[in-house]
Amino acid sequence: MNFLPRTALPHVDKTAPVLYIKMIPEACVTNDDITPLQRLLIDRIGEKGRITFAEYMAACLYEPGLGYYTSPGRKVGAEGDFYTSSNVHALFGRLIARELCRMWEVMGSPERFDAVEPGAAGGRLACDILDAIRELEPELYDRLTYRLIEAEPSLRPVQEETLRAHRGRIAWSSPEALASGKLSFTGCILSNELLDAFPVHAVEMTPDCLKERYVTVTDGRLTELLDDPSTPALAKRFRDLGVTLGVGHRAEVNLALPGWLASVERSLQRGFVLTVDYGYEAAELYGPMRRNGTLLCYWRHTVEEDPFRRPGEQDMTSHVDFTTLMREGERLGLATVWFGEQYRFLMAAGMMAEMMALEATAATEEERLKNRLALKKLMLPEGGMGDTFRVLVQAKGVDDPPLLCRRTWGSLL
Repeated sequence: MNFLPRTALPHVDKTAPVLYIKMIPEACVTNDDITPLQRLLIDRIGEKGRITFAEYMAACLYEPGLGYYTSPGRKVGAEGDFYTSSNVHALFGRLIARELCRMWEVMGSPERFDAVEPGAAGGRLACDILDAIRELEPELYDRLTYRLIEAEPSLRPVQEETLRAHRGRIAWSSPEALASGKLSFTGCILSNELLDAFPVHAVEMTPDCLKERYVTVTDGRLTELLDDPSTPALAKRFRDLGVTLGVGHRAEVNLALPGWLASVERSLQRGFVLTVDYGYEAAELYGPMRRNGTLLCYWRHTVEEDPFRRPGEQDMTSHVDFTTLMREGERLGLATVWFGEQYRFLMAAGMMAEMMALEATAATEEERLKNRLALKKLMLPEGGMGDTFRVLVQAKGVDDPPLLCRRTWGSLL
């Protein structure tokens, strides 16, 4: 499963580099704000004791029937709490489709090619990709299975309606099928703002040593508690990255990334992993400029700085550690093919040609302006998604593939 103060914007893009959550014991909900999930968590902690922030975040996002992503309701778009690139303009999906077509070509145009998308939300990105592939490469379209991996049951009818024009090309699988390695496919597994929603452990460097931030209950309220780490893997992650946090530095650690990549590698027989998300390499992610961490919450297109408010009813994310993603991928046999800012990926995939086509086919000046504003949001760094989002392409069983994203700037002119 994202960036200027958001309350001044018409919607939230989940990429605010200047707003970070700082959890303190006073950061708690009032009785007026209590949610069913909060009551469950208070009772659970009362019975079993404190929990890690990763456990708390997992419940807030994925508790069956009560979590943000496992309860009914639109999460993305005008009716939800935030936008993603696929909601900004269909061109985003079209450019991803161009790269998928190239992947199929460099793999020798296999008889079967699967595009697998975990966390597909309402299916908007899938539809834009399929629309484009049907136009750009009909032969691939006829051989393609687009598989959606979805945890939220109520999204299935929404996806079916969005993708009704591509009914013969669509399939569904559960997250458990992917995690267990039961899936087996050749092609590309792609995700757009998925990994940022993996539960993270929260830590703080004290004058003595690294401590972990737990969630407990004080006077009937969810509060924070600082204590020894729940696992040595937290300190090991920083050692492996060569990162030293300063005293008072707060940060998040995503320990789920290795397991995620392992399940992807088991399922992918040959092909590519394409990851689009907001994040940084470790030196920048854990640098002194982010001493308060990168945890963010989103509710009704505004940034919420208190993760203890509205548990289960607001989104919660943390920036992705792309260094760990690449290093773990290499260890598993997923070669890093390309890594860079979203705007560079989109440009290499054919952004200029597509923009010119949009200009030529726009019926009115109003339509042209709307297209330009949307494309500006996808491309530009200031207040846009162009350099806050990163794109990582990894490959298995495909050596030195000449993908579109690897084209030089000179070849685009």
